[in-house]
Order: sequence, then structure tokens, then C-alpha cells
Amino acid sequence: MPHERLLIPVVTINVDLLFFIPSVAMPGGSTNPISMTGFVEKVSGTVHKAKAHMHDNAHDLAQVTKQREKDKLNGPCVDVTIQFINASGLPKLDVVGASDPYFVAKLDDRVSMVSTVKTRSLTPEWNETWRVKNVPTTSELRVEILDKDTDTPHDDYIGKFKTTIEAGEKELDIQGPLFRKDRGTFRLTIETKPSTDPAEPKYLFDGPIRYSRHFSPLVGKLTNIDDARLYSTWKMYLVDVPVYFKDVYQHWNVNYKAAQSIFGSGPTSLAIRAGIHAGHKMLYARSTSNGFGIIQSAEDIMKLFEGGSLDPKGILGSDREDLSQEEQSKLEEVDALAAPTNESPFAHRIKPAVYTYIISAQDDSLRFSETGAAFFVDFASKHALHADCAEQVRYSGEFHLRPRAKDNSWCGWQDFNDSMPDTSVDWEVLIDNNSGTYSPDKAMLPTLKGLIDCNFPGLDVLALDREDEGLKKSVDACRDYALNYRGVKAEHLQPHQQEGHKSLLKPLGVVGKVAHLQRGGVEPS
Repeated sequence: MPHERLLIPVVTINVDLLFFIPSVAMPGGSTNPISMTGFVEKVSGTVHKAKAHMHDNAHDLAQVTKQREKDKLNGPCVDVTIQFINASGLPKLDVVGASDPYFVAKLDDRVSMVSTVKTRSLTPEWNETWRVKNVPTTSELRVEILDKDTDTPHDDYIGKFKTTIEAGEKELDIQGPLFRKDRGTFRLTIETKPSTDPAEPKYLFDGPIRYSRHFSPLVGKLTNIDDARLYSTWKMYLVDVPVYFKDVYQHWNVNYKAAQSIFGSGPTSLAIRAGIHAGHKMLYARSTSNGFGIIQSAEDIMKLFEGGSLDPKGILGSDREDLSQEEQSKLEEVDALAAPTNESPFAHRIKPAVYTYIISAQDDSLRFSETGAAFFVDFASKHALHADCAEQVRYSGEFHLRPRAKDNSWCGWQDFNDSMPDTSVDWEVLIDNNSGTYSPDKAMLPTLKGLIDCNFPGLDVLALDREDEGLKKSVDACRDYALNYRGVKAEHLQPHQQEGHKSLLKPLGVVGKVAHLQRGGVEPS
């Protein structure tokens, strides 16, 4: 019987190669097992070689990319100043009203800046400056423009553009989705000069020192607090953090029970972290009502710590839509009844208060709020809340301001009285490492002092260990003055659940048991 040549069905291999492989049939119609075995071995060898080749190619590509990045960082660098001037011709994305645009700028995805939100404008004027040191000359600036949307959890995308850091004034087309170029134009100027200190870290933020104050009317409503400062958070972008702290970070304290409950690996810790993440997002949400500013002098710093208004009238952020219709109506009634002059008699005086802070490992920002802020009652750790559950920070603790006679004859709130104008005395910042969650190394306190000195111009800074007796006395004097002379309630000095308080976790959609677990409760079966 003559042999017939047969075609074995197509064999598809992971490397997308197709083989049509002939085989010789054995008498009786059977196939030669030896031939099939050899074929399988050949195919396996081909696949193995292909995979090895792909692995080598991927490795080579990674090596080339790594080498290019290294060459870029070792190449010539400049100090860059970018002035974001304005945009024009932005599209109207909202059905009602104009856009509330802001932008996010990045240099090589290594350092970024977020602008202020400009309300109801299709031709926003920013005139915001951004300085970055030691930027490779081959770097690229990428900018995204967004529309702050108070009705959805995500902001609307307007468009983007990119450009080199070559010096000059530029007017750039904003490219919308699907390469549409009808999204307006953006004007900016770039100045460059040779790096003043090439030994410093690359992409080093150099100012100006910007801050934002985040008001949350929903938090005020839920905590039943009428003092806007007690449901406010601040974020300040510090300069030279890598210069001072270099590669030193503070990891969460593995020996601290509250930290263990947050950063553990079990389902309870996962639920707690979900609650903290949601709380952080609410407290630091960007909205059209946020306060923004630049720190250039001691006077700018001092304004941050003035008492301010007692009621939240006029502070209407993106949180209001989270209230029920009934709650919104009640809040509007409160707004309508509030007198325009209803502010603390100490609104423009430095408030005797203690603040909880962290210095973020993610963006080198100083984040803080009053230690007595009522929203802390719902969370296991004040510092973890500010850090958004980051496993490490640059540093953390508490700080407060205190007055000092210009002739150094006295120092502290215990020797101060309100007949003295705030400008008639000098002011000190006492900052410490009082954080159980991260338990910062006290050996880094001199480094901390240097950094705060650099960023708080015109103020004297003392960095003290949390066990320092002088620090404890100063904190007590600050709180005593607040109680005895400024009308501050005792329950506002530490997190305290007000009558009528509602958990922040409820409107965030987090399970109700989380707060109970955070405070050390036993998880119900």
C-alpha cells in the first residue's frame, strides 16, 4: 500500500507562528509515534527559544531604558521657572454655568504641581509660578486641564498639551480627547538658567511655598461643630525636603497597637484602612471653596493661624450635595440667618491651639489640622488620617505657636495677654515628634528644625522631643489660655464626640462597624 502524505492540523504557538507539518502515515493508518515525538520536541524547542528571545528582548529594552534615564540624569541640567499665565477658548462642559478649570503640571512624571481652581470661567487667569531645580535639559513638560465637577466623584477632562523646557513664551493648543484640537489654548513662559547646585537632588521643588485650606461643610454638619477651623485641614508644599531628610523616612510603628490595627493584613485592618482612605479623601477634597495662598513672609504664616470666622457661611464646597434634601434645606436656613458680622472677636488674632501634622513621603507636603478637630473621633489614628494610611512619612507629630517678648524677658502664653497686639511680640514654633503611629526618631529633630526654619520665614523654630518637660508646660499654657481667655471649650482641645455627632464613615459608604473596630472594639461575629 503506497504511503500517503497527510497534513496534521494547524498548531498555534504562543509566539504567533503557524506551522503546517507533514507526517508519514504508518501502514494501517496509524502514525509513527517516533516521528510525532520528534515533532513535539522540535516544537517545544522552538517555543522555548522564542520565549528566551522575547525575554532577552524585554531585558535589553529595560536595560536601554534604564541607561537612557541614567544618561539623562547625568546630562546637563538647568533650574527652571515656569509661569502659567492663562488659558482661553476653553469648552463649556457643564450644562448649567461655565467651567471651573484647574491644571496639573508634571515634569517627566518626577515632580508635579496642581493649580488653584478658577470658578465659572472659560478664560481663566492663573499667573502661578513653579520653580524646579536641577531639571535635565531634555525634560518634557506635560499639562492636563480639568474641570472641577461638584456633582460627580471625578472631574471632567478638558484636554492636555506638552512642550519642551526650552526658554521663551509659548501659546500651546490644548488637545482634547481623540486628538480634537478645539479645546482652546494655554499661554505660559519658561525661564531657565544653569543649575546653581548640581549636587542637589534632581527635580527639586524650589517654590514658591503654596498652601491650600480645605473646608468641608459636610464634616461640620456631621460633627455638629460651628467653628470652621475645627473641620478644616491645611496642606503646604515644602521646599528642600530631600535636601534635609535625604533618604530617611519614618515607618509605621510595628509595636503600637493602634498602628497594628491599621496596617495589619487581616480583613479588619483592610476595613479600617478603607475608612481612613475615604475620610482622607473627604477632608482633603479639592473644591471651588478651598482657600489658596503663597507663603513669602512671616505675616503670611501668621495669617494661617488666626482664629477666623466661627461659622461656615460662604464656605460652600463640593460636600453639600452629599447631604439629604432635608439637611440641605436646614443648612441653607442656617446660612440665611447667619449675620454677616458673626465672627469671633479674636478672628484676626493668633489662636492658641495645638496642631497635628505629618510631612508626606509622597509629595513633600506638610498636612495638618487642629488636634482637637472633631472628625478625629471616628478614626484610629490622627496621623494615619493625614497621611492617607501611608506606611511611611518623612516625619510627624504636633506643633503650636507661642509668643515671646521682643527683649526676651518672657516667653509663653502664660505671660501673654490680649491687650498686647500680636505684632508687638515675636512668635516661636514648637514642633515635636509626638506620634504613636509613626514614632519618629528624635535624632532627626535637628533636621526637622532646619526644614521648618527654611519654610516658615521670620519665625523662630524649636524642635523638641515629646518627652521634653518644657514642651509639655508650653502645650499646657497654650491650652489654658485658650480655655480661660479665648472661650474655647474643653472638648475642643482633644477629639470629642459632640451631641448630635454623626460618624463621617456613614456618608462615605463604609461599613458601620469600622469605627467600632478602630476604637479597639471586638468585631461582632
